[in-house]
Amino acid sequence: MAQAIDPVGNGYIDSLAQPGGNTTGFTQFEYSLAGKWMELLKEVAPGTRRVGVLREPGGAAIAAAIGQWTMIQAVAQSFGAELKLINLQEANEIESGVTAFARSPNGGLIVVVSAASLTHRELIITLAAQHRLPTVYPYRVFASHGGLITYGPDIASQYRHAAGYVNRILKGENPANLPVQAPTKYELVINLKTAKAFGLTVPDKMLALADEVIE
Repeated sequence: MAQAIDPVGNGYIDSLAQPGGNTTGFTQFEYSLAGKWMELLKEVAPGTRRVGVLREPGGAAIAAAIGQWTMIQAVAQSFGAELKLINLQEANEIESGVTAFARSPNGGLIVVVSAASLTHRELIITLAAQHRLPTVYPYRVFASHGGLITYGPDIASQYRHAAGYVNRILKGENPANLPVQAPTKYELVINLKTAKAFGLTVPDKMLALADEVIE
């Protein structure tokens, strides 16, 4: 199991330490991470006053989307940011939503964890560049394709650990006794080429903390 939602709150397992049943695995997200996205956006683009949050509006992703939105709302006021939801579903809906948002100044975007964000990543990155909207993304792949900043779990590390769980289960261990593990390593990736194209100066402190800087 690799989930971006709360596996306990959504009833998949009894607890992280003792999942119960036949389910175990690794979670890919903690809701507190969403507050960090807001912090990073304001740090790289201090003039941001309006933040568009791209999230899936329904389906299986809605529980994760609500949790992330709630955390972003909780920190937005302290950063003086006005929030706007932008539906992350069909390509034409994303394009019209981002374009309408970009008509007013001082905007930036946060893309939350979802399958749709990965499906439409090229479109989102293109729209952000077209409208010069500073954007924070949840996965490293966005930065490697031209996204400004990504901050999220080291997925490759989780996959390696998951292989160990598969081996243990195949040798007879009960999944109910294997703790569900949250990410232990998060990666900050900054695309400096994109920052320069947007006319942004990335603070030295942020660059020093980055796991990777793309130039």
